[in-house]
Amino acid sequence: MSSRATIEEVAAAAGVSRSTVSRVVNGSTAVSPEALAAVHAVIERLNYVPNRAARSLASRQTHAIALIVPEDTTRFFGDPFFAAIVAGITGTLRSSDYLLNLLIASDDPGDKMTGFVRNGGVDGALLVSHHTSDAFIERIADAVPVVYGGRPVTRRETDYVVDVDNIHGAREATRRLIDIGRTRIATISGPLTMLSSVDRVQGFREALADAALTPFAEEQGDYSEASGAEATRRILAAGRPDAIFVASDLMARGALTALRASGIRVPEDVALVGFDDSSVALSCDPQLTTMRQPMYAQGETMAQVLLSRLAGGDPPRTTILPTELVVRASA
Repeated sequence: MSSRATIEEVAAAAGVSRSTVSRVVNGSTAVSPEALAAVHAVIERLNYVPNRAARSLASRQTHAIALIVPEDTTRFFGDPFFAAIVAGITGTLRSSDYLLNLLIASDDPGDKMTGFVRNGGVDGALLVSHHTSDAFIERIADAVPVVYGGRPVTRRETDYVVDVDNIHGAREATRRLIDIGRTRIATISGPLTMLSSVDRVQGFREALADAALTPFAEEQGDYSEASGAEATRRILAAGRPDAIFVASDLMARGALTALRASGIRVPEDVALVGFDDSSVALSCDPQLTTMRQPMYAQGETMAQVLLSRLAGGDPPRTTILPTELVVRASA
């Protein structure tokens, strides 16, 4: 018989009730061994495929997870970081029964997303690029299992986090500039409403302090290319550094554009180090020296941890992935 056999046909062939078949399909243990064996035999013989929608209603499972990104669409679609994260997540989900729902906060304060999640729209959620102002995140974490990409602002003992060592990465990136003889070193951070940005500033300062140097300048961007260019112009208005550590490759490309417009050569006059090792680093001229963070692996690991939680497993509460300095022509 074809795979279009119905649950009623399975029940009749097995000599049991429809509800018994339903319990077997949904993994209930409230079934006698005889009935269990009979139903499984008929399911195999009839090639019965359960109706996933009906099973979801019965088990209150959607077999969907959400990737929640509290950013506007321009940032999400314009930054290779998110593309790599999504690729890693979908790579893991490909062998599972789960589908990925993408929820971009944009100008929504989180009410629609929170309602969707709390009303049973997904079984769990992955959260990346969250800010101190994103209060709705805790309401989502109270409703479904959550895995954070990056530390949440208010860390709870029960939280699951997949992150990179941003302090160490920024320290090593800055140390590269010191090692090539630069002493007037500035930084362009991401928004300081994000803990990753705060950590990268801390690593920058620690590297300078270790070398008995002080920051030439500290300016803030928003991880966009335009903000990197604008922050560079603010730095140049106050003086001439001989190096800049930039907290993302996109902002570093903006910095490179602003430096070139001012007649400043990279790396001869100002050395430049980025962070990410995205495709942007290779598109620059000169190509960027940058701190590689394993973005695909971060998405992949986040999904693995969430799937483990949904299956009743006990994955590690915190996973810290390594960074690696990639030396190219800009520093």
